[in-house]
Parts: sequence; structure tokens; C-alpha cells
Amino acid sequence: MVTTAENAGFVQNASGRLMSLDVFRGATIAAMLLVNDPGDEKNIFWPLKHAEWNGWTPTDLIFPFFLFIVGVSMAFSIPGRLRRHPSRIAELKHVFRRGAILFAIGLLLNGMIVKFDVSVWRVYGVLQRIAICYVVCAILTLWCRPKLRITVVVVGLLGYWALMRYVPVPGFGVPTRDVPLLDPNRNLAAWIDRKLLAGHLYEGTRDPEGLLSTIPAIATTLLGLLTGKWLRSGYSSRAKAIGVALPGVLLIALGQLWNLWLPINKNLWTSSYAIFTAGAALIALAICYAVLDVARWRGPWTTPWLVFGMNAIAAYIFGSLLAITLYVLPIGDDSAQEFIYQTIFEPLASPVVASVLYAAGFVAVCWIPMWALYRKKIFLKV
Repeated sequence: MVTTAENAGFVQNASGRLMSLDVFRGATIAAMLLVNDPGDEKNIFWPLKHAEWNGWTPTDLIFPFFLFIVGVSMAFSIPGRLRRHPSRIAELKHVFRRGAILFAIGLLLNGMIVKFDVSVWRVYGVLQRIAICYVVCAILTLWCRPKLRITVVVVGLLGYWALMRYVPVPGFGVPTRDVPLLDPNRNLAAWIDRKLLAGHLYEGTRDPEGLLSTIPAIATTLLGLLTGKWLRSGYSSRAKAIGVALPGVLLIALGQLWNLWLPINKNLWTSSYAIFTAGAALIALAICYAVLDVARWRGPWTTPWLVFGMNAIAAYIFGSLLAITLYVLPIGDDSAQEFIYQTIFEPLASPVVASVLYAAGFVAVCWIPMWALYRKKIFLKV
């Protein structure tokens, strides 16, 4: 679907759109492209790498930030569509259609990576997780009261913790007694994924976007939805900014405290990780909101982020297609990606810096077609 500037404005308007949210989304997508596409997988600047297992790096904040933003956006988009067409059934059909398209695109991108070899075709993925979280949270938005959504967050996070901590893993035993808590391969989430989709997992024996860990990912999205509801309230802009920032500080502290019993872990999207990253997302959004929608410090500096933010899914899909093309297209004995990196970037600096320069160049290339769409006021929606 193509949306024009009149119904996808950059500032808060009749549909409640916020410039701060678009800038935050744009920065998140740019960061996602940057960390996904280094020049050299063996030489990556540490902030641009995921934590190997427990713990976190700045890179581990990016995906939960995007899911959180999905939730915030839903608090504005769904009521807006219901005002124009007040039918929850019609809205549910729209939600399912959008979720199915996102999931299908994710499957297609995974298939391209393995040349559509069904024996190793990955089912899970980033777009697939976004699709599932979007559909579930939309249903909760349409048919559940706010208190019930809060209950779902609390029960989901506590329930996931209890499953990972106390349920015996078949063939391995009880966590903390027979196997270490959150052992990479001997945990309940990994066991379920192997039972369901052995041979189709991102890391062979496990998958960072697996089935069970979708539960706390839904909680991440719901926390964004609750934040969006707060931003749509009748309180003053300054009160809203404070009301976003203070819970952010609280959730960061709570996540760090929970980390003592349940480690922060992106691969398993642990409950402590969901809480901690939601807190960080709240702080980031509060800063954007205070700067752009309270103080209204706006100018040309916002344009690069709005270019990505207004076409976020399109930018992600374009970046994925470009990366896949560069990896599968041969030039001599190398892939196009290796040829470009070794010919242009590797001679410029040390391996780590050259790898970052390639990634930055990749982001710039992805920005160009999004800028062309932005200038024509064309905003692609699934």
C-alpha cells in the first residue's frame, strides 16, 4: 500500500503521528542495517556485535527497540483506522493480512539465502517475529482492556521465567540442578525448536527468534503499546515526557536486578532482557519526544532519520535484498560483497575500521532509494 504525506504526516496530527517516533524508528532501522552488514564478519567493532550469550551490547538493543516501536505505533494507527471505519472485524482482517504478508516476506528472504533449498529453509526470522507480535498485540488492543494487557505482560514474563527455570528439559534434566541455567543448547526453548524445526534453525541447534521466546517478545511489543496509549492521553507534553522517562529508569533497574537470577540474554529473549531493553527504549523515546515534540528542536538534521523512519519496513527489506544479492553474486573467485570490501574498503584502514566503513557505506546505499521515495512523499506500507 502507498501512503502519501497527507495521511502520514511527520508531526502529531489527526492520526496522532509523532515526529519523535519516526525519528526513533529511522535511527533504529539505520542501526539495524549497520550491524547486520559488516565488511568482515571476523573483524567487527565490539559495540556492533551481539553478546555471545549472556549479557548485552548496544547491538542487542536494536531489535527490541523496533518491536517496542511497533507497539507504540499501534496505539496510534489502530484507533485511527477504527475512526475511519469503525469495525473491529474489518480491522482484524487488515491485521491478519498485514501479518501474513510480513511473515511471507520473511520466509521469502530466508529462502533466497539458501537458494530455496527446502531441507535447510529457515522458518523463523526477524520479520516473522514482528508479524506474530503485531497480530497478537493487535488482537489484545481490539478486544482487551488496558488492565488485561498489563496482566498479559506480567504473566508472560513471569511464566516464561518459570518455564526456563523450573521445567525439566527432556534428556537433560532440571535447570540449575542437572544443567546450567540457560545452557546454550540444553534449555527448553532450544529443545522445543529442535523438536519442531530441526534443520531449519538459524544456529543449527537453536534459533534467536524461536517459538517459546516469542512470549517475552510479545511483552516487549505490549510495553510499547502501553507507552503509545500514554502518549495519546490528554496530559501535557512535558508530563508525557516525564511519564515515559521515569518508567524507563525503573525498568532498566528492574531488568538489572532480575539479571542476578535470570541473566539478560538476547538469544533467548529472557524476561530480564525484555524488561531491561524496554526501559532503554523508553529512555530513548523520552529523549526524542522531549527534543522534537516538547522543545520542538527540529531542522535538517531530522531528515536522514525520517527518510528511514517513514519507510522502515521497506528499508529493511531493501537492505536484506541488497545484502543477499551481494553475497550470492560472484565476481571472479569472490562474492560481490567480498570483492567490494577487499577492493575499496580494506586498503583504507585497519580491519575493524574498514569493516565499519563498509557497513556505513551499505547504510548510505540503502538510504538513497528511501530518500527518493521520501522526496516524492511516497510511504510504502505492507
